[in-house]
Amino acid sequence: MSKHLKHTQYNEVNLYNKILFLSRNKFFYIDMKIHDTFQNRIILIFLHTSFLFVKIKQENISDLYKDFSQKFFDYVFKIIEVNLREIGWSDTRINKDMKLLVKEFYNILLECEKYRSKNNKSKIEFLMKHITIDDKKKTINTDILTNYFDKYQSFCLDLSEYSVLKGDINFSFNN
Repeated sequence: MSKHLKHTQYNEVNLYNKILFLSRNKFFYIDMKIHDTFQNRIILIFLHTSFLFVKIKQENISDLYKDFSQKFFDYVFKIIEVNLREIGWSDTRINKDMKLLVKEFYNILLECEKYRSKNNKSKIEFLMKHITIDDKKKTINTDILTNYFDKYQSFCLDLSEYSVLKGDINFSFNN
């Protein structure tokens, strides 16, 4: 049992690191001119994670995957909490903000479940509702941003459950 637990924890860390890598891609901050803030980094993590959760949810999956999803969710929020503590936020502020972040995650997840059926304008509105752009540059190519998430969503839907479970997500975007 503990061997499986350790292996699962490794998979959670591996998947988180892959999502973190995708979310920290310079494409978002340089090419797309998304403001490089703690909040935007979290939102990009939530977006990438939500599309994977949609994939897992759409499949008639075993308890192993449901359990993994819950553990991964817990792991992501634990990492966020640790990061907030490292930057010096108080316990009261962390508790308040964590509740808001969980609510934000679920809102994003619900929107990602409907993403495929949205038209381009609705996709742009959804993404821009959560992401802030660099005020100095004031422009963002929303078509490229929606194209990125269209391709990422398709990529996620094509993944096997085992790929998700093992954190084997090697997505690359060429616009």
